[in-house]
Amino acid sequence: MGTTARTSLTHWGAFSATVVNGRLEKAEPLAGSGADPDMIGALPALVHSDQRIDRPHVRRSFLEHGHHTGGAGRGDEEMVPVDWDKALDIVAAELIRVHVDHGPKSVFGGSYGWSSAGRFHHARTQVRRFLAAAGGFTDQVSNYSWGAAHAILPHVLGSADSVSRAATAWETIASDGDVVVAFGGLNAKNWRVTSGGAGHHHIPEAIAKAAAKGVKFVIVSPLADDIPLGLDATLIRPRPNSDTAIMLALAHEAIVTGRADRAFLDRYTSGFEILADYLTGKTDGTPKTLDWASAISGVEVTELRTLWETIRQGRVMLSAAWALQRADHGEQPFWALVALASVLGQIGLPGGGFCFGYGSMNAVGASARGGYVPAMKGIANSRGMGIPVASFADAFLNPGKEIFFNGRRVRYPDVRLVYWAGGNPFHHAQDLRKVEAAWRRPETIIVHEPWWTPTAKRADIVLPATTTLERNDIGGTSRDPHVFAMPRLIDPVGEARDDFAIFRALAERLGCRQTFDEGLDEQKWLRRLWKQTEARGAEEGINVPDFETFWQEGFWNVPLPEMPEVLLSDFRADPEGAALATPSGRIELHSDTIAGFGYDDCPAHPSWIAPNEWLGNAESDELHLVTNQPAKQLHSQLYQAHEHNGPVAVRIAPVDADARGVRDGDRVRLWNARGACLATAKIDESLRAGVLVMPTGAWFEPGRDGTERNGNPNVLTSDRRTSQLAQGCAALSALVRIERAGRSGEEER
Repeated sequence: MGTTARTSLTHWGAFSATVVNGRLEKAEPLAGSGADPDMIGALPALVHSDQRIDRPHVRRSFLEHGHHTGGAGRGDEEMVPVDWDKALDIVAAELIRVHVDHGPKSVFGGSYGWSSAGRFHHARTQVRRFLAAAGGFTDQVSNYSWGAAHAILPHVLGSADSVSRAATAWETIASDGDVVVAFGGLNAKNWRVTSGGAGHHHIPEAIAKAAAKGVKFVIVSPLADDIPLGLDATLIRPRPNSDTAIMLALAHEAIVTGRADRAFLDRYTSGFEILADYLTGKTDGTPKTLDWASAISGVEVTELRTLWETIRQGRVMLSAAWALQRADHGEQPFWALVALASVLGQIGLPGGGFCFGYGSMNAVGASARGGYVPAMKGIANSRGMGIPVASFADAFLNPGKEIFFNGRRVRYPDVRLVYWAGGNPFHHAQDLRKVEAAWRRPETIIVHEPWWTPTAKRADIVLPATTTLERNDIGGTSRDPHVFAMPRLIDPVGEARDDFAIFRALAERLGCRQTFDEGLDEQKWLRRLWKQTEARGAEEGINVPDFETFWQEGFWNVPLPEMPEVLLSDFRADPEGAALATPSGRIELHSDTIAGFGYDDCPAHPSWIAPNEWLGNAESDELHLVTNQPAKQLHSQLYQAHEHNGPVAVRIAPVDADARGVRDGDRVRLWNARGACLATAKIDESLRAGVLVMPTGAWFEPGRDGTERNGNPNVLTSDRRTSQLAQGCAALSALVRIERAGRSGEEER
C-alpha cells in the first residue's frame, strides 16, 4: 500500500500525518502552527489503541431479556459481540418502543461538542438531527464550559457572544493597552486546544509582544503556574471563589475616589445607582471596601491597594477565565467583571474593557474573519424538550421534578432510553457516585464510541464509531484564520462506522431517512457545506477556492479582517444605533428581569454571596479542591494514549503536606461525603496554602470499596448548580480531606 502524507485537524491542532501500509505511523504538528507535539504525537497510539471497540456489542442480560433486565448490571456484565444488522435492529426496536409507550421526551440525547473538530461528523449535531428526525427527544441545553455565563450575559449584554465568539484582539492590547488583569490566570496549557481546531496557536507570541511593548500583567489566581512561562507578572493569590469580592471592592474604590467614569455609566449602562448603593453599603450596611475584600479573599489589603493603583489609570483590560463561573453563584464574577469595566469606562476601546476566556482556550483574541467555517444545520426538535446540560443525573433520578431555569419552570421527563454519541459523562459530570446510580435507572442505554471508555462499558448496546482519521470532513474555528480539509487517512478500524452512517441505517429502519440525510451522502454533504463558505465569501468580496482546489491543497487561509476586533466597539461608537439586546439597550448593571425571577441565589445586580463550600467555611482539616484541565489531554481524550505510573497527581502546598505527613510521590487518598479517589502527591511550593489542584480526565475506575483508582476528582465534586438562573456546573466549589493511602480506609484493589 506504500506511504502517504496528508494534513488534517484535531481540537488540539493541525497536523501532518504519515500513513504506512494503511496504518498511522506518525503525526506531527503542522509546521509553524505551534501545536503541542506530545498531544499530536499521541494520535497513532490513540487510533490504534487496544481499547478500540472492534464490533457492535450488547450487554448479555439485555441481549437475553431486553429492557426488562434493568440497569443494575451495567459496567459489570459481559459485553457480547453481535453483527451490525442485529445491533441496529435492537436499537431501532427500542426507539420505536419508547416513543410508542412513553413518548419522545423519554428519549434522552446525550452528547458533548468536543468529539470532533470536523463540522459534518460532529457527533452532537448528528445525534440531535437523527433523534429529531425520528420523532423528538430530550436535549441538553447550554454547556459545562461556561454554562453560568451563557445564562447571565444575555441579561447584562444582550447576548452571550462575549464568551462564545467575540473578543478584543490581542494586537490591540499590544498597541493600545497598559495593563492586563487576568482573574483566573493565563494558563499556557489551556492554549493547546480550541473547539474546532486551529492552524495557529498564537497566544504565547501575542502575550510576549504585548509584554515587550510595556504592557503590565497581573495574574489573580491561587496557582502560580497560571502565569505563562517567562512572563514578568504580578501574582495575587486569593482564596478560590473569592474573585467577585475583589472586583466589587475595586469598583467601590473607583466610586469613593472619584475615578468612576460617570459619563460612560450614564450613557452606556443602566442600573448603576442601584449597584452603587450596594457597593457603598447603603443597601445592606456593608461598604465593599478593600479591607472587606481582603478579609474574604485572604489577600493582604496592601496587595489589593497596589492592584487598585495599577488599574486606576491607563488603558486596562480585565479578563476572566471560564473557570471562575464553574462555581457556586458562578454568574456573579462575570457580571462583576463587566461592572468593574463599566466603572472604569473603557469598554469598546482598543486594548481596554473586558474579555472572557483569554486564559481558557487557544484563539481567543485572534484576528480572524467569522463565518467561513461551515456549520451543519439542525432539525427542529418540535416534539421534544431541553434540560440544563449539568442536570441530567438529577433528571434521571427524579422524573417529574420541577426546577427553575432562567425564568422558566422545567419539569424533568421520565427518561427511559439514553442515546449517547460523543462525550464521556463519567468524565465531565460531577458527583460520579450519583451519576452511576442515575445511570442504572433508564431502561436502555445506547452508546457510540471508538474506545471502551467508562461510558461505553456501562452501556446496553455499544456501536463502534470511527475516529476523525477514518472519515472525510471539514474543520476549523471562526477564531482562527484557517479552514481545513480533513481527508480520511486510514480505513475504519475493525467494523467501526461513522455516526452519520449509523444514523442513516437507523433512519432507514424507522422510515425517516429522507428527513435525516436529505438524500445526500458524505461527499455531497461536504460540498453543500463548502457552498456556505463560498456564499460567505461572495457577501464580503473574498475569493474562496472551489471545493476541489480546497480539498487538494488541504487548507485555506482566510484573509484577515482589515481592522482587529474590539469587543463592543460598535456599541460604544453608536449606543443608540447599535443598542444591545437588553431591555434598556444598554449594559445592565441592575436587571429588572432577574429581579422579577425572585431567585435568592442570583440577585438583580452583581453581588458577593459566600459559596456553599469554600475555605471560608472549611473545617480545620479540609482543603479546597481546584479541578483544572489536564496538561496533555483534551478532557478525557488522550488519557489512554499516555503511560500512567499510578493515579494522576494532586498538587499540595508544603505546609499542608507537612501537617498530614505527606511526602512528594506518596500515594494519597482524597475524600469527602460524596466519594473518594486515589492520587499521587506532588508538593508544589508555588501553590497557595489550603488549596489542592488536580486535573480532570482520568478514566473512572472505582475499586471494590468504591474508591476511584485512576485519580478522577469528579467523584469528589458536587452536583450542585451555580444558581436557579443558569443551573450551571459548580465543580470548583468543593472541600476535601487528604491522607496517605493505607493509613486509614485503604482501598481494596
